[in-house]
Amino acid sequence: MGKYLVKLSKWLGGFQTIIGIIAIIIAIFWGSWWIQSTVAIIAGLILIVGILPAIPALGKSLEKLAKWLGSFQTIIGIIALIVGIWGLL
Repeated sequence: MGKYLVKLSKWLGGFQTIIGIIAIIIAIFWGSWWIQSTVAIIAGLILIVGILPAIPALGKSLEKLAKWLGSFQTIIGIIALIVGIWGLL
């Protein structure tokens, strides 16, 4: 099972920017539960760190924030999974 999860995560890694943008958009427009929205925005920022320098006005400050949050990437990912599953129940 672990081998297949690794393959899936590598495949999804190619879409990380798109997934991050979608997470942020959904969190902003469908923010009915503030905990889920906050976690989605934080996870989205970590996922879009590669394109943040292209945003002239906010790029540098958001890039610094996303890199700092990236040091907690595993913890934030686990929290995002738990909050997401909890929101589905």
